[in-house]
Amino acid sequence: MKDDIALRLGTIALIGGGRMGEAIVSGLVNGALFDPDSIIIAETMEERREYLEATYGVACVDDGARIKHPTTCLIAVKPQVFKSVAAHLVASESFDPLRVISIAAGITTATIQEFFPKAAVIRVMPNTPLMVSAGMSAVATAEGTLPSEGELVRELFSLIGEAVVLDESLINAATAINGSGPAYFARFVLELACAGVRVGLDPTDSLLLARQTMAGTARLLEFGDMSPEALIAAVASPGGTTEAALASFNETGLAQTIDSAVQAAVKRAEELA
Repeated sequence: MKDDIALRLGTIALIGGGRMGEAIVSGLVNGALFDPDSIIIAETMEERREYLEATYGVACVDDGARIKHPTTCLIAVKPQVFKSVAAHLVASESFDPLRVISIAAGITTATIQEFFPKAAVIRVMPNTPLMVSAGMSAVATAEGTLPSEGELVRELFSLIGEAVVLDESLINAATAINGSGPAYFARFVLELACAGVRVGLDPTDSLLLARQTMAGTARLLEFGDMSPEALIAAVASPGGTTEAALASFNETGLAQTIDSAVQAAVKRAEELA
């Protein structure tokens, strides 16, 4: 399946070699074992180009418009600069991809189609765990783009984690969960480790305890047969330490805090559009 996906994608022009661009190329080259020769990265910073070439064996250029006739264009730039970058790319007659995949948060497929009216257009919200082939990506296709194109992109991102096809009206909601979620998770690990220090643990030991507990619990939820609710019930013995901690969560409004955070992320994604 991997070889078929690579064949259908053809030459990939990856526009942007920042954190998310690197997460994608790392997952494709190191995780999915794509041929580095099939990927060309456009990155303005010389130091980053040298790093990406040395680390992943891919070719890099300083200007995406110099990439001639790529089959697939994957745009991994900040949403604030998407329009200027896209306008620059299409100014080159030789930059004529068959499909355009954008991971710019909040940028709608309709906006992407304004610049690439002849291409299949797919919007993706991935996340940084792609770097260890454990990403979670939400995929949406533009109006007029064949569902098979969305399925191809879902299969692509499934090679480096999991991916789901959603209606575009739900992408901003997904962004607030999977796109921003790694930061929420890391913040919880950080706060849990800091709390451990405050009750007497060594900082290194406390971080290890917090990090591995979270990682192990995530694996248990993924590969075990318990729902989150069932796992909570299994750990929280009546009258025990966990029950006391969960009661404190309820008293301080943890659920409301998380809900407010997700709604704030959705609102910002809408603003970026």
